[in-house]
Amino acid sequence: MRPSADALVESVLVLSTLGAPERRRLLAGRRPRPRRVESAQPEPVPTARATVVRAAPFSSSEEAAEWLSSADLEAELDAAFAVLNRALHAHRVATADPYLTEVSAQRALVARVGYGSGDAVADGRFGEARELPVSGPRRARRSMETPEERFAALLGGREEVLPAEELVLRARADLNAGRLPEAALQARVAIEALLAAQVVAPESGAAGGSMAGHREAIGAAANAALDGALPGDSAAALEEAIAAMELALKRRRLGG
Repeated sequence: MRPSADALVESVLVLSTLGAPERRRLLAGRRPRPRRVESAQPEPVPTARATVVRAAPFSSSEEAAEWLSSADLEAELDAAFAVLNRALHAHRVATADPYLTEVSAQRALVARVGYGSGDAVADGRFGEARELPVSGPRRARRSMETPEERFAALLGGREEVLPAEELVLRARADLNAGRLPEAALQARVAIEALLAAQVVAPESGAAGGSMAGHREAIGAAANAALDGALPGDSAAALEEAIAAMELALKRRRLGG
Protein backbone atom coordinates (compact mmCIF):
# COMPACT_ATOMS: atom_id res chain seq x y z
CA MET A 1 0.00 0.00 0.00
CA ARG A 2 1.23 3.47 -0.98
CA PRO A 3 -0.07 6.96 -0.21
CA SER A 4 0.35 7.82 -3.91
CA ALA A 5 1.44 6.09 -7.09
CA ASP A 6 5.00 7.51 -7.03
CA ALA A 7 5.57 7.02 -3.28
CA LEU A 8 7.40 4.22 -1.52
CA VAL A 9 5.49 1.27 -0.14
CA GLU A 10 4.30 2.04 3.41
CA SER A 11 2.96 -1.36 4.38
CA VAL A 12 1.82 -4.71 3.03
CA LEU A 13 -1.67 -5.99 3.83
CA VAL A 14 -2.21 -9.75 3.78
CA LEU A 15 -5.80 -10.99 3.90
CA SER A 16 -6.75 -14.62 4.56
CA THR A 17 -10.02 -16.49 5.08
CA LEU A 18 -9.95 -19.28 7.64
CA GLY A 19 -12.44 -22.10 8.09
CA ALA A 20 -14.59 -21.17 5.09
CA PRO A 21 -17.18 -23.80 4.14
CA GLU A 22 -16.81 -25.35 0.70
CA ARG A 23 -18.75 -23.53 -1.98
CA ARG A 24 -20.80 -25.58 -4.39
CA ARG A 25 -20.29 -24.74 -8.02
CA LEU A 26 -23.33 -23.33 -9.75
CA LEU A 27 -24.24 -23.93 -13.35
CA ALA A 28 -23.81 -20.84 -15.48
CA GLY A 29 -27.00 -18.82 -15.76
CA ARG A 30 -28.86 -20.79 -13.08
CA ARG A 31 -29.82 -19.64 -9.61
CA PRO A 32 -29.79 -22.06 -6.68
CA ARG A 33 -33.18 -23.32 -5.57
CA PRO A 34 -34.37 -22.97 -1.98
CA ARG A 35 -33.70 -26.08 0.11
CA ARG A 36 -36.28 -27.67 2.34
CA VAL A 37 -35.06 -27.95 5.94
CA GLU A 38 -36.47 -29.74 8.95
CA SER A 39 -34.59 -27.69 11.54
CA ALA A 40 -32.45 -24.56 11.50
CA GLN A 41 -28.95 -25.52 12.58
CA PRO A 42 -26.13 -23.00 13.01
CA GLU A 43 -23.93 -22.68 9.96
CA PRO A 44 -20.13 -22.60 10.25
CA VAL A 45 -18.81 -19.06 10.06
CA PRO A 46 -15.55 -18.27 8.26
CA THR A 47 -13.00 -16.07 9.99
CA ALA A 48 -10.96 -13.39 8.24
CA ARG A 49 -7.38 -12.67 9.24
CA ALA A 50 -5.73 -9.38 8.33
CA THR A 51 -1.99 -8.98 8.78
CA VAL A 52 -0.34 -5.58 8.34
CA VAL A 53 3.40 -5.88 7.65
CA ARG A 54 5.76 -2.93 7.81
CA ALA A 55 7.60 -2.25 4.56
CA ALA A 56 11.07 -1.75 6.05
CA PRO A 57 12.51 -4.93 7.62
CA PHE A 58 14.47 -5.02 10.85
CA SER A 59 18.21 -5.42 10.42
CA SER A 60 18.39 -8.24 12.98
CA SER A 61 16.27 -10.32 15.34
CA GLU A 62 17.80 -8.37 18.23
CA GLU A 63 16.56 -5.09 16.78
CA ALA A 64 13.10 -6.60 16.29
CA ALA A 65 13.01 -7.90 19.87
CA GLU A 66 14.07 -4.50 21.22
CA TRP A 67 11.34 -2.81 19.18
CA LEU A 68 8.67 -5.17 20.51
CA SER A 69 9.78 -4.77 24.12
CA SER A 70 9.39 -0.97 23.97
CA ALA A 71 6.61 -0.59 21.40
CA ASP A 72 3.34 1.18 22.19
CA LEU A 73 1.15 -1.81 21.36
CA GLU A 74 -2.10 0.16 21.38
CA ALA A 75 -0.65 2.68 18.93
CA GLU A 76 0.67 -0.12 16.71
CA LEU A 77 -2.78 -1.73 16.70
CA ASP A 78 -4.50 1.57 15.87
CA ALA A 79 -2.07 2.12 12.98
CA ALA A 80 -2.74 -1.39 11.67
CA PHE A 81 -6.49 -0.84 11.76
CA ALA A 82 -6.05 2.43 9.89
CA VAL A 83 -4.37 0.46 7.08
CA LEU A 84 -7.10 -2.20 7.12
CA ASN A 85 -9.88 0.39 7.08
CA ARG A 86 -8.24 2.19 4.19
CA ALA A 87 -8.40 -1.08 2.25
CA LEU A 88 -12.02 -1.68 3.25
CA HIS A 89 -12.93 1.86 2.16
CA ALA A 90 -11.23 1.32 -1.20
CA HIS A 91 -13.04 -2.02 -1.60
CA ARG A 92 -16.41 -0.42 -0.79
CA VAL A 93 -15.84 2.27 -3.43
CA ALA A 94 -14.44 -0.18 -6.01
CA THR A 95 -17.40 -2.57 -5.65
CA ALA A 96 -19.99 0.21 -5.15
CA ASP A 97 -21.30 -1.72 -2.14
CA PRO A 98 -22.68 0.67 0.51
CA TYR A 99 -22.99 -2.14 3.05
CA LEU A 100 -19.26 -2.78 3.36
CA THR A 101 -18.22 -1.14 6.62
CA GLU A 102 -15.00 -0.37 8.43
CA VAL A 103 -13.98 -2.13 11.63
CA SER A 104 -12.48 -1.23 14.99
CA ALA A 105 -10.03 -3.01 17.26
CA GLN A 106 -12.86 -3.75 19.68
CA ARG A 107 -14.52 -5.95 17.06
CA ALA A 108 -11.49 -8.19 16.61
CA LEU A 109 -11.54 -11.74 17.96
CA VAL A 110 -7.77 -11.67 18.50
CA ALA A 111 -5.20 -8.89 18.10
CA ARG A 112 -1.46 -9.52 18.10
CA VAL A 113 1.63 -7.39 17.57
CA GLY A 114 4.90 -9.12 16.84
CA TYR A 115 7.66 -9.87 14.38
CA GLY A 116 8.94 -12.78 12.34
CA SER A 117 10.00 -13.78 8.85
CA GLY A 118 7.88 -12.49 5.98
CA ASP A 119 6.23 -15.74 4.90
CA ALA A 120 5.63 -16.88 8.48
CA VAL A 121 4.04 -13.59 9.56
CA ALA A 122 1.85 -13.55 6.46
CA ASP A 123 0.63 -17.00 7.54
CA GLY A 124 -0.12 -15.84 11.08
CA ARG A 125 3.04 -17.22 12.70
CA PHE A 126 5.44 -15.03 14.69
CA GLY A 127 8.93 -15.32 16.02
CA GLU A 128 7.66 -13.40 19.05
CA ALA A 129 4.39 -11.58 19.63
CA ARG A 130 2.16 -9.95 22.24
CA GLU A 131 -1.58 -10.58 22.33
CA LEU A 132 -3.68 -7.57 23.27
CA PRO A 133 -6.94 -7.89 25.20
CA VAL A 134 -10.00 -7.15 23.07
CA SER A 135 -13.10 -7.52 25.18
CA GLY A 136 -15.72 -5.46 23.38
CA PRO A 137 -16.29 -1.71 23.14
CA ARG A 138 -14.40 0.49 25.55
CA ARG A 139 -16.64 2.37 27.91
CA ALA A 140 -15.92 5.52 29.80
CA ARG A 141 -16.04 5.08 33.55
CA ARG A 142 -18.80 6.63 35.64
CA SER A 143 -20.88 7.49 32.59
CA MET A 144 -24.54 8.41 33.02
CA GLU A 145 -25.38 7.14 29.55
CA THR A 146 -27.34 3.91 29.18
CA PRO A 147 -27.03 2.79 25.54
CA GLU A 148 -28.86 -0.48 26.25
CA GLU A 149 -31.95 1.39 27.47
CA ARG A 150 -31.93 3.73 24.47
CA PHE A 151 -31.44 0.78 22.14
CA ALA A 152 -34.60 -0.80 23.56
CA ALA A 153 -36.45 2.52 23.33
CA LEU A 154 -35.48 2.95 19.68
CA LEU A 155 -36.54 -0.58 18.77
CA GLY A 156 -39.77 -0.19 20.71
CA GLY A 157 -40.67 3.05 18.97
CA ARG A 158 -40.55 5.11 22.16
CA GLU A 159 -37.76 7.26 20.71
CA GLU A 160 -36.66 8.21 17.22
CA VAL A 161 -33.21 8.54 15.70
CA LEU A 162 -32.41 12.09 14.65
CA PRO A 163 -30.87 12.37 11.16
CA ALA A 164 -28.09 14.44 12.75
CA GLU A 165 -27.06 11.50 14.95
CA GLU A 166 -26.19 9.28 11.98
CA LEU A 167 -24.61 12.16 10.06
CA VAL A 168 -22.34 13.09 12.97
CA LEU A 169 -21.24 9.46 13.29
CA ARG A 170 -20.34 9.40 9.60
CA ALA A 171 -18.42 12.66 9.91
CA ARG A 172 -16.49 11.27 12.89
CA ALA A 173 -15.61 8.07 11.01
CA ASP A 174 -14.34 10.04 8.01
CA LEU A 175 -12.31 12.38 10.22
CA ASN A 176 -10.75 9.53 12.19
CA ALA A 177 -9.81 7.83 8.92
CA GLY A 178 -8.13 11.00 7.65
CA ARG A 179 -10.67 11.58 4.88
CA LEU A 180 -10.88 15.33 5.43
CA PRO A 181 -12.93 16.28 2.35
CA GLU A 182 -15.57 13.68 3.17
CA ALA A 183 -15.54 14.69 6.84
CA ALA A 184 -16.06 18.36 5.95
CA LEU A 185 -18.97 17.61 3.63
CA GLN A 186 -20.59 15.22 6.12
CA ALA A 187 -20.14 17.69 8.95
CA ARG A 188 -21.76 20.45 6.90
CA VAL A 189 -24.96 18.43 6.46
CA ALA A 190 -24.78 17.17 10.05
CA ILE A 191 -24.65 20.62 11.64
CA GLU A 192 -27.54 21.84 9.51
CA ALA A 193 -29.59 18.84 10.59
CA LEU A 194 -28.60 19.44 14.21
CA LEU A 195 -29.71 23.04 14.11
CA ALA A 196 -32.91 22.20 12.22
CA ALA A 197 -33.84 19.72 14.94
CA GLN A 198 -33.30 22.50 17.51
CA VAL A 199 -30.96 20.30 19.52
CA VAL A 200 -28.81 23.37 20.08
CA ALA A 201 -29.15 27.04 19.23
CA PRO A 202 -26.67 28.61 16.77
CA GLU A 203 -25.39 31.08 19.37
CA SER A 204 -24.93 28.50 22.15
CA GLY A 205 -21.41 27.70 23.29
CA ALA A 206 -20.10 24.14 23.18
CA ALA A 207 -16.71 22.45 23.06
CA GLY A 208 -14.63 25.55 22.59
CA GLY A 209 -16.90 27.88 20.65
CA SER A 210 -20.43 28.76 19.55
CA MET A 211 -22.30 26.49 17.19
CA ALA A 212 -22.52 29.43 14.79
CA GLY A 213 -18.73 29.63 14.79
CA HIS A 214 -18.42 25.91 14.13
CA ARG A 215 -21.02 26.21 11.39
CA GLU A 216 -18.92 28.88 9.69
CA ALA A 217 -15.73 26.84 10.02
CA ILE A 218 -17.41 23.72 8.65
CA GLY A 219 -18.88 25.69 5.75
CA ALA A 220 -15.46 27.07 4.84
CA ALA A 221 -13.91 23.58 5.00
CA ALA A 222 -16.70 22.07 2.91
CA ASN A 223 -16.35 24.78 0.25
CA ALA A 224 -12.60 24.21 0.18
CA ALA A 225 -13.20 20.46 -0.15
CA LEU A 226 -15.36 21.07 -3.23
CA ASP A 227 -12.56 23.20 -4.68
CA GLY A 228 -10.05 20.45 -3.89
CA ALA A 229 -7.81 22.51 -1.61
CA LEU A 230 -8.42 22.15 2.13
CA PRO A 231 -6.33 24.51 4.29
CA GLY A 232 -3.82 23.05 6.71
CA ASP A 233 -5.84 23.84 9.82
CA SER A 234 -8.97 22.04 8.58
CA ALA A 235 -8.42 18.88 10.64
CA ALA A 236 -8.28 20.82 13.92
CA ALA A 237 -11.33 22.92 13.02
CA LEU A 238 -13.32 19.83 12.04
CA GLU A 239 -12.29 18.04 15.23
CA GLU A 240 -13.58 20.91 17.35
CA ALA A 241 -16.82 21.19 15.39
CA ILE A 242 -17.58 17.47 15.38
CA ALA A 243 -16.75 17.23 19.08
CA ALA A 244 -19.18 20.10 19.73
CA MET A 245 -21.94 18.29 17.84
CA GLU A 246 -21.22 15.06 19.70
CA LEU A 247 -21.43 16.92 23.00
CA ALA A 248 -24.74 18.54 22.01
CA LEU A 249 -26.22 15.15 21.12
CA LYS A 250 -24.91 13.61 24.34
CA ARG A 251 -26.54 16.38 26.38
CA ARG A 252 -29.81 15.74 24.58
CA ARG A 253 -29.60 12.03 25.36
CA LEU A 254 -29.01 12.82 29.02
CA GLY A 255 -31.92 15.25 29.07
CA GLY A 256 -29.72 18.29 29.62
